[in-house]
Amino acid sequence: MPRRRTFTRGLAVAAAAATVFALSACGATSGAETSAESTSGTGAGYVTEGKLTIATGDPAYFPWVIGEPESGEGFESAVAYAVADKLGFTNSDVVWVSSTFDQAIAPGPKDFDFNLQQFSITPERAAAVDFSSPYYETTQVVITTDASAAASATSIADLKGLLVGAQTGTTSFTDAEKLIAPTAGVQVFNTNDDAKLALQSGAVDAIVVDLPTAFYLTGVELDGGTIIGQLPESGAGGDKFGLVLAKDSSLTPAVTAAVDALRADGTLDELAATWLAGNADAPVLK
Repeated sequence: MPRRRTFTRGLAVAAAAATVFALSACGATSGAETSAESTSGTGAGYVTEGKLTIATGDPAYFPWVIGEPESGEGFESAVAYAVADKLGFTNSDVVWVSSTFDQAIAPGPKDFDFNLQQFSITPERAAAVDFSSPYYETTQVVITTDASAAASATSIADLKGLLVGAQTGTTSFTDAEKLIAPTAGVQVFNTNDDAKLALQSGAVDAIVVDLPTAFYLTGVELDGGTIIGQLPESGAGGDKFGLVLAKDSSLTPAVTAAVDALRADGTLDELAATWLAGNADAPVLK
């Protein structure tokens, strides 16, 4: 979905209440916060001395980033600046760069200190990069339009014979394969925007996206957009998003301590309530 540069904070707030982020504090203490804050400045392994280099996608999508990431508006942009503050950086010390999703999680050196663009923490990815502790937990949601053959679907069984799509390389795609297992296989798209366009044109009957994206697409981007429901959890809880760092980065402990401190002091919940939509209208599919 294309980033909407003219949307304001009010649109995110107008959506339902935020998904409750109920992860444990992961050992966050005032000591952890002090450890995080002590790492800013020189000699701490940052890409640029005295600066915090943060990466996200280009385009970056509403409600994760609204306008340019430097605006601080949108959930992930706000989280990034909150982490920067815990690390001891001012907003003017933050430098934004862009990367593709696949570049960020590929092995090798990075041109960023950390990257955030809804990276689900998985063992496979953790073999190539480091993750912070989770800053958000969500679920995967099936959406369609009222003109689609999927409009009357109320169960996973109803979806199996339909054309269901998702962005490749994402948890949305993996869960669609595992939990829906459509007869024709999951239709592959490079981006959520491509998947949305296919749904609009009738090339697919439904697509799978994360919960906040589902509320945005059905409420703003799709004519007659509707949420069929959430996919059931596979036993490991919801989809957990973490900040991505280079493998074995010296910054990983400090960045994780910063995220843990933001969770413990309620900041992550407050930011989710401000920027993300809730799940009141997304029942779990059986």
